[in-house]
Amino acid sequence: MSVRQTIVDTLEEHDLTYTFHEGAHGGLPGIIVELPGERRLKTNTILSIGEHSVRIEAFVCRKPDENHEGVYRFLLKRNRRLYGVAYTLDNVGDIYLVGRMALHAVTPDEVDRILGQVLEAVDSDFNTLLELGFRTSIQKEWEWRVSRGESLKNLRAFRHLIDDPDGQPPANGTSA
Repeated sequence: MSVRQTIVDTLEEHDLTYTFHEGAHGGLPGIIVELPGERRLKTNTILSIGEHSVRIEAFVCRKPDENHEGVYRFLLKRNRRLYGVAYTLDNVGDIYLVGRMALHAVTPDEVDRILGQVLEAVDSDFNTLLELGFRTSIQKEWEWRVSRGESLKNLRAFRHLIDDPDGQPPANGTSA
């Protein structure tokens, strides 16, 4: 069975949505897998099949607006505990998870293990990365939504970053 077919069979066994891509700008062809999560609702992961290996790549989040040192420290420490993938940056500073599997290592169990690690890492780390690298933006967005009566549903995970989460002065006159 081909590497591509092994990957496809594994994806179908786990009911994962995927599409084929032909490669762009001289890049390798491969498969784009949609991994469903809880904190980050969807993580597209590209499995590019080369002559000797399969490259794994998943976009995690854009370049942090602030606290770069804190974000990078977190990523480097987290790399020590990851299986088969590691956090890295692209030329503009956006954060990705990347890895490689030798073609002979591509089995249903290994594909499942690697994709599971991508999903676990992104889903576990996503809110922490946003808190570390986008705190001010989150606070401004919260304030803007409160001032306009907009929904805070997708910001509730960051309530602890807000001094006045309801946009109202504290009842007892002290800060929250």
